[in-house]
Amino acid sequence: MIEERTLAVLRDPGALDPLELREDCLVNAVSGARYPIREGIPVFVTETTGQNRRYQQMYDRLAALYDPVLAISRWLRFNSDSRLEFIRELEIPAGARVLEVSVGTGANLKYFPPDAELFGLDLSWGMLRQCRKRIQRSRLSAALFQGEAERLPFAGDSFDVVLHVGGINFFNDKARAVAEMIRVARPGTKIVIVDETEKLVRSWYERTPVLRRYFRNRETAVPDPSALVPAGMLDARCRKFQWGFLYCLTFRKP
Repeated sequence: MIEERTLAVLRDPGALDPLELREDCLVNAVSGARYPIREGIPVFVTETTGQNRRYQQMYDRLAALYDPVLAISRWLRFNSDSRLEFIRELEIPAGARVLEVSVGTGANLKYFPPDAELFGLDLSWGMLRQCRKRIQRSRLSAALFQGEAERLPFAGDSFDVVLHVGGINFFNDKARAVAEMIRVARPGTKIVIVDETEKLVRSWYERTPVLRRYFRNRETAVPDPSALVPAGMLDARCRKFQWGFLYCLTFRKP
């Protein structure tokens, strides 16, 4: 069931028109476009292409193993919870409306205060199913959506917190994804983007049997994160952590 306050934030990801709830789908009354609701999760993407398709398939296949593999890799490589390194970067006002783009299995959701209104979007259906299981086990409350970061199904100036962790390195259109995060953030919001550095991709992903087929023979290396910040943003900063394996890019919407 989609709550009224959630529906008020939703938009057609193409035309940005408001959406109406009709039984098992969301409808753009202007264009007639329909978006199905699958197992309680609105679906805003049908067919993907390019890098998005490649890594959507990867995460769908690895979804059930993702958290155990991450726990093992953290033990082998990091020996600490890297999430605390970027969670502390977030500025979370009371009663914040929070959006996590590429929410994955939802491992970050527990770090937000109980009064936060949580939204999570991911391209991978497999990861969203794992996220929903985590939410149910943890008795959290979060609205989940399947969609592309380059076409967020939300109204502009809607979120007090915008976080993205993992994935943007290999999006089809990184610049557009960042522009979308900025669009849906409220003025003054600090946007936090975290992903792996080239060092980690080369030393770990390209050598791990279950992952290397997706990361070998890449057309480009991991980009300079600072280049993702559009002109006009404030307080831009990028730092590496976890021995240079991860980066945390932050900036503020004017």
